[in-house]
Amino acid sequence: MSIGKDPVGTLEVALAHGMRLLDSRPGEAAQQAEEILKVMPGQPQALWLQARALAGLGRFAEAHVKLQTLCARHGDFGEAHFELAQVLRALGRSGEAIAPLRRAVGLKPDLAAAWLVLADLYTHIGDLAAADHAYSQHIKGSTRDPRLLAAGSALFSNQLSEAETLLREHLIENPTDVAALRMLAEVAARLRRYDDAEKILQHCVELAPGFLAARHNLALVLHRQNNATEALEQIDYCLQVEPRRVGFRNLKAAILGTIGEYESSLELYRGVLAEFPDQAKIWMSYGHALKTSGYEKPGIEAYRKSITLMPKLGEAYWSLANLKTFRFSVDDISAMRSALEQADLDSSDRLHFHFALGKALEDSGEYEQSFKHYESGNRLRREEMGFSRAENRARLLRSHRLFTQEFMAQHKAMGSSQPDPIFIVGLPRSGSTLIEQILASHSQVEGTIELPDIISMARRLTANDSGEGRYPDVLGTLTDRQWTDLGEEYLSRTRIHRKRGLPYFIDKMPNNFAHLGMILLALPNAKIIDARRHPMACCFSGFKQHFAMGQLFTYGLEDIGSYYHDYVALMAHFDRVAPGRVHRVFYEQMVENTEFEIRRLLNYCGLGFEESCLRFFENDRAVRTASSEQVRRPIYRDGVDQWRHFEPWLDPLKQSLGLVLDSYPDVPEDFKSGLHVNEATI
Repeated sequence: MSIGKDPVGTLEVALAHGMRLLDSRPGEAAQQAEEILKVMPGQPQALWLQARALAGLGRFAEAHVKLQTLCARHGDFGEAHFELAQVLRALGRSGEAIAPLRRAVGLKPDLAAAWLVLADLYTHIGDLAAADHAYSQHIKGSTRDPRLLAAGSALFSNQLSEAETLLREHLIENPTDVAALRMLAEVAARLRRYDDAEKILQHCVELAPGFLAARHNLALVLHRQNNATEALEQIDYCLQVEPRRVGFRNLKAAILGTIGEYESSLELYRGVLAEFPDQAKIWMSYGHALKTSGYEKPGIEAYRKSITLMPKLGEAYWSLANLKTFRFSVDDISAMRSALEQADLDSSDRLHFHFALGKALEDSGEYEQSFKHYESGNRLRREEMGFSRAENRARLLRSHRLFTQEFMAQHKAMGSSQPDPIFIVGLPRSGSTLIEQILASHSQVEGTIELPDIISMARRLTANDSGEGRYPDVLGTLTDRQWTDLGEEYLSRTRIHRKRGLPYFIDKMPNNFAHLGMILLALPNAKIIDARRHPMACCFSGFKQHFAMGQLFTYGLEDIGSYYHDYVALMAHFDRVAPGRVHRVFYEQMVENTEFEIRRLLNYCGLGFEESCLRFFENDRAVRTASSEQVRRPIYRDGVDQWRHFEPWLDPLKQSLGLVLDSYPDVPEDFKSGLHVNEATI
């Protein structure tokens, strides 16, 4: 090739030709760059073209060398720094990519693609404030539409109502703008309208199948809705395109953990941490996976590592407290107190510190101060969440009225005949994990997790009902075929959690008691175990627990007492209209007379006695609940009366429980007869 008499014009033509070859024929693009460099050694645009072509050929190590040289010689070449970051990611060194990306956007603030990659990396390492800023800059760099600019700014400032209005106005005129659709889905997700976010993102990826950012968001929304199967499909698609993308691997690790693929999840986390060894929140996620898998000591070490990297990470301290068997040192307590004194502490970290410090002080016998911290943590959490005792009571009242003895008799022959599921229902912290561990130690029974499927199916039925929010009334309209389909759908949805192919499996979602009517009719041969614990012990244990999600009723003593009261009333109703269908296990009786209660339990489930059920603590299966470490040890009495240390401050709970507390372990006579079923007294 000859540059000729017009070097500037000829160079531009030669470079333009090379750029056109990049996507379809990177080998020829590399040759074009080489020809230019023979005539003009060190020419920066040609070096950039050459590096991009080498990357296109998969020769990332060579591209890395070229780009390092280029960036050293021409430090103000923003696109070169961006390409260096891309090559580092391809080499599995994503942690090192942040610095050149920041350099790139510093030199060229309108480099939208660089802002997007930087935003995603910040998201994946848990720096959400920086990620929000980077996403906002990406939007500004990728569009000049003033309405989208304003929407991006509102989204960055968390002014969600304003952002939603602007985005909907824009989408009326531009219905296929996938960037705007993704932003609108983000608004819906922040408002916890996950169904809406899912629908928007599904439409987004239909319009632009290669829009990986939208697919990643869709996988995250599906994961938050506990739809593991579809979430995996989306994230696997992303990983096929970009197998080294850290964020994709991190999300897949989290999803795998929800379906019991713990070793695969741990392997992914290890790979991510090899690239991001200084990311506290990834270490914390790794700790969660280790703890669940029974690796207590490595799990503690992972939590400790996250605290070393981010001393203000309250969730890491709570994760240690949530092991239940862990004891904080004097230095730990001092560090937590110091953190709480800092005015700029994030509210989420603050509430986690309060819960963790409550546990630490309880262990050291400082009960009044412990209660104050539990109370403060609950108050902060309650401000974030919404729970209405009246709405919950009204919803359960509809179950009393729909599922009469006559209704149950009319529909008893419907549903799927499969006997596979064993449901454990009740309240959290009632001893359900202990029952699950005992049953899962039987050779015929597989333990899973707190499966979300019954609740998800109920939510879908409600959404399809023209009388919005009128669950369970919609169940009264189902045909025989629909009841069977409902049971079969549940069995199909839960199949992903059954790894061992055993005849029976456990679903220990405690809140399923509110859907007992649906379970009894859709799965008439399922077993149902009601795990019940002394109301003061159960409710106060729930009050001390910060749940990662759900259980909105546990953040106020009056709320949790009311919830327990209404749960007992509903279970008494089903004892009356479906006698013998539910087996009740009282935690205190299990502790006092373990073998007798285990034999009763196995007999109800139609299972022969096995010695392994008595030695449940030797079962090394993964356990995901707050009792994970406790059930790996023999039964102990310590937890039965722990609440009494806090009795001076629990009058609101006692008053809310009312007659349910006075009659335990029996139930009030009005509950047995059904006389309580009116809106004034239930």
